[in-house]
Amino acid sequence: MERHITLPITRETARTIRSGEACLLSGVIYTARDAAHKRLVELVEKGEPLPFDIKDATIYYVGPTPAKPGQVIGSAGPTTSYRMDAYSPTLIREGETGMIGKGKRSPEVVEAMKKYGAVYFAAIGGAGALLSSCIKKAEIVCYEDLGAEAVRRLEVENLPVVAVIDSEGNNLYEKGRREYLDSVEER
Repeated sequence: MERHITLPITRETARTIRSGEACLLSGVIYTARDAAHKRLVELVEKGEPLPFDIKDATIYYVGPTPAKPGQVIGSAGPTTSYRMDAYSPTLIREGETGMIGKGKRSPEVVEAMKKYGAVYFAAIGGAGALLSSCIKKAEIVCYEDLGAEAVRRLEVENLPVVAVIDSEGNNLYEKGRREYLDSVEER
């Protein structure tokens, strides 16, 4: 059974999402990869305003392909999340509550999630065309010079994700691995 979540995700809502939950996200998310994250954190460090409201924001780690005629966006599959790990704790502290990507996260990111109340979702890698069908509107917010990696504001409807790491630090990647290894040992 999927949990329907209307965005934005408040810190209170983030604390109710549990590792392993299948979720369908609807509302506004932003895209940003490592180059954009670096610029965002530099603005925070200078005390300058961010180009979008980070409070309760969910950031999708994606660099979509160009849209074909009649499409809102091209293929929009997740990128590997660890490349954002140097920047994520700062953005979580500033108000980010949701992250969407694929792969492991650093202990520093998990600690920030626990301290401030944030959740990390995984989207299915290799399913970018399917995921793009959930994107109803896309517009560039800033850093157009980054091309596919510009920050975009996306309106999504029923974007399928799985909560991998929750605000208590429970990690589906670790739990799933332990359960698999335990089942192999039982054979």
